[in-house]
Order: sequence, then C-alpha cells, then structure tokens
Amino acid sequence: MNLDGVLSPSTTTLSLSPLHAPLPPPPLHHHHPLPSTPPPTPIPTTPTVTDRVFMDFSLCPNNFLPDRADALSPLCSDSNLLGRVVLGLYGNLVPLTVSNFKSMCLGGLNATSSSYKNTLVHKVFPGQYFLAGRQGRPDKGEVRPPHDLPRNTETVDAKAFALTHSRPGVVSLSLSENDDDDEIKLDPGYRNVEFLITTGPGPCPQLDNKNIVFGTVLEGLDVITAIASIPTYQPSERIRQFNDLARFFGDERAQNARNIWNRPLTSVYISDCGELKVTKPSLTPSLP
Repeated sequence: MNLDGVLSPSTTTLSLSPLHAPLPPPPLHHHHPLPSTPPPTPIPTTPTVTDRVFMDFSLCPNNFLPDRADALSPLCSDSNLLGRVVLGLYGNLVPLTVSNFKSMCLGGLNATSSSYKNTLVHKVFPGQYFLAGRQGRPDKGEVRPPHDLPRNTETVDAKAFALTHSRPGVVSLSLSENDDDDEIKLDPGYRNVEFLITTGPGPCPQLDNKNIVFGTVLEGLDVITAIASIPTYQPSERIRQFNDLARFFGDERAQNARNIWNRPLTSVYISDCGELKVTKPSLTPSLP
C-alpha cells in the first residue's frame, strides 16, 4: 500500500483462499409433479345412432276433430299420408332423453294418452323448424305423458347441450321453445316431451345451447320439407304491436293469442309411430 492509502497496481490481484472461493449453486430439488386432472372426454361431432324410430305424418284437409274421445281411432276422417320419417337417436350421448322419446313413440297399454300417435304438429316456423308434442288434451291432438315417465335430469346437464342445430333434419328436445301452458309446467309431475325438427335450408343457431339435440333424420327429409311448406297463420303487424303492448302490461290474453301464431292452416299430425331395430348399432348416421 502507498502512502496515500490507495492500493498499488501490484496489490490489485488477490489470491483467494479456499475459504473465500465462490459458493457452488444450490442443488436442484426434484419435485414430484402433482397428479393432473385428466382432460374431459370430447363430445363426438358425429355421435353414434343407437336407436331408430319412425313417424308417419299425415294431412287432415278437413277439421281435425276436437271432440273425439277415443284417440285410438283416427282423428281425421279423410287424411292424406305425407310420408314416413325415420329418426336416428343418439342413445350413447343423451340416454335419458332418448329413452323417454322412445317411450312416447311406442306408447303403452294406454296409448290414448301416452304416445305421440294422433297428435298435432302445432307450430311451423318457415325456414327454421317445426314443433310437435305439446302437452294438453289428447282429444285435441295434444300429448299427455304417462305418470311413470322418468324425470329427465339431462335437462340440467351442460354436456347434453353440446350438439348444435347446424343443418336440416336435427331432432331436439324443445326446452327454450316449449309452449306448454304454465299450469301444466307447474305440475310437480311435469315431464317435457315437446320436440322440434329443423327444416332448413340453413342452420338454427338461435336454438343452440338451449335445446337438447338427441337425433337426426335418416330418411324422409322430403317429408320434413313438405311440412315446412304448409301455410301458417301469421298475424298482421298491427296485431303484433297490440300483442306486444298487452304482453308488456302482463295481460295473459297476449300469450293466449300468441298460441295460434305459426299454426299450420292445414292440420298435420303424427298418424303412426314406433321403433325400428338397428341392424348395425355402430353405424354413424348417413346424413342427407
């Protein structure tokens, strides 16, 4: 060291003893990874058809008799068969919905009140879809499900709403579009059996995530198109405005009036329905 107390060049290089050597990096600790949650099973975009049912649709050019007590007999004395529609059902995806729909197609010992047979297509929305299976009085062409029909818990399961209304011929359990009377819906034993079939020509995205797609039309898309072309009751713009005003004020007559909107002017109904056995259960739907 020089007189000024500054290190001279000869003293700037210090030899470090082992005690002053740089410390080695800390050892790496091998952490065992936490078990990861397995990824969810993807929903198949083309689900397997596990069941097939048929529906025969007919036109009733005269009155669809509203006071007939025996629904086993034809409700139309002069019906014209439109044709048969074969529906493929996705029992692997929504088994409860498919099981209940099959039960309503097969009926039972008391077929007068537990089957889609002899019930009306009550609403047709041109270029979109039609509705069938409205609950009410069988003698008026409406449906009354059997008391022992199982409760469908899939209506509150998000996975059941995965498929979309992307094309004509999609079969869906009608939840958001359901127009059963409120007094029927408030029954503790209420079971929803109303369904819709898209008619095309395009998709119906407004129905997605609100209604459960559970099947597809395998045969008879021309019959679906014929139903879609039936003229329906369309209120004038003035009537719509009055109805909107009455609905705003909570007048229940507004809803009663809306019940006849989009009704076919010629009665179309399900004249027969039943099950068809699947010969190849693993066969995916052959779409039209």
